[in-house]
Amino acid sequence: MQDWWLTALFIAINVGLFLWQIFSGVNVSDPSLPDAIRWGADYAPLTFLEEPMRLFSSMFFHFGMVHLMLNMWALYIFGSVAEQLFGRLYFLMLYLAAGLMGSLFSSYLAIHDSVSMLNMQAIDPDLLPHVSAGASGAVMGLGGALTLLSLFPILPRQRFILDKKTLIMVMGINLVIGLTISGINNAAHVGGMLMGAVLAGIWYLCQKWQKPSLSLILGTLIAFASCWLLYQYCLQQLQLIQPLWAELLQAMRQHYHF
Repeated sequence: MQDWWLTALFIAINVGLFLWQIFSGVNVSDPSLPDAIRWGADYAPLTFLEEPMRLFSSMFFHFGMVHLMLNMWALYIFGSVAEQLFGRLYFLMLYLAAGLMGSLFSSYLAIHDSVSMLNMQAIDPDLLPHVSAGASGAVMGLGGALTLLSLFPILPRQRFILDKKTLIMVMGINLVIGLTISGINNAAHVGGMLMGAVLAGIWYLCQKWQKPSLSLILGTLIAFASCWLLYQYCLQQLQLIQPLWAELLQAMRQHYHF
């Protein structure tokens, strides 16, 4: 564990928060929406109109024991390898950036759906914003990073030989499940995976150029810039639907009393 203690720390934080929630009265298998929102889940109208920190906090809330266990198992599988492969600091940056991009992708899709609903001048329940949470965006970022690296020639000092077929199959299955089963935030999966792949590509090129110290600087700048640009784009698009989202947020508060 000493080689992947940061991964273990993330697992411990997620599990510890889950236990805290349970001891506070949150349902162990099916948390209510008010409880999810109280513990930092992402509800796009609330996030963008009042509390943008939910883009980050939602990475650490899970909808029940099964959701938590699946994400923590995947975090252990991907994280224990990625942390040793990329180095601890780059792994930390990649994990957080992928999780944030997953949240932003989810918000972008919610805004897009709300704009479509506004254009139709009718309320479509399938296009209403949903409450979302979980570490899956960050975890898919790690999976996307390892998958991309498996496609490239092995570096001279690369610590692990990655199984390309297995990684592609696992990532593909996750995306298919997200597309076919309702209730899964596939936008967060795609956003996290894309960010992970981009940052893995940057790391690989810097290793190839024999400039490993450049990877953290360049990767952090690109991760920050891409997240900031998408966030600003979402804010710009929000102007079109702000009255609608304010109304949805008020209705949600009245119904669930949070």
